[in-house]
Amino acid sequence: MQSPRRTRTLRTKRLLDIVGAVVALVALSPVLAVVAGLVAIRLGRPVLFRQLRPGLHGVTFTILKFRTMLEPDPAVGLVSDSDRLTSFGSFLRSTSLDELPSLWNILRGDMSFVGPRPTLCRYLDLYTAEESRRHDVLPGLTGLAQVRGRNALPWPERLRSDVEYVDTVTLGLDLRILLRTAVVVLRREGIAAPGHVSSDVFEGTAAMTGGPR
Repeated sequence: MQSPRRTRTLRTKRLLDIVGAVVALVALSPVLAVVAGLVAIRLGRPVLFRQLRPGLHGVTFTILKFRTMLEPDPAVGLVSDSDRLTSFGSFLRSTSLDELPSLWNILRGDMSFVGPRPTLCRYLDLYTAEESRRHDVLPGLTGLAQVRGRNALPWPERLRSDVEYVDTVTLGLDLRILLRTAVVVLRREGIAAPGHVSSDVFEGTAAMTGGPR
């Protein structure tokens, strides 16, 4: 059961998410329109990437992002992610412009500005009971793990950071994470795990560390 203080924090956080998402969607509407047009020209349609992701308490929602990859086409060698990711798509990822449509997810209540990043549904069964607590709050556009290394941060450290955030969430912490996120994005740090175009694959903490689940 949540403490009254934590309940107030989460309610205020949700209110700020709504206000922030509305303001950002209006203010960034020209940017959204330009990026959407460029995606349509450079990568084709559909402009948006949609995928089911686990949200609060593991309940799935459809995340929205701008497309960054070409469609698979084995006939011309477009098979792997590295083959399909164009320089334009890399630019969108490195600047986090591909994440702008997720503002709609924040407005809808699927996500928050700050929280554990929504991962893939197939990872749900691989988390330990402790790691699964990352789903006790709304997933975020950015989070503690993102400002500590983004995709370059090893999975065990990412998940520990997610749980740490769940246990220590405050409005002040959110503000610090947002400010640090701006620095990380401007420096284009941690965009991809070593040897990958984005994040590496999570295979379970036990498999990655050799320890018991």
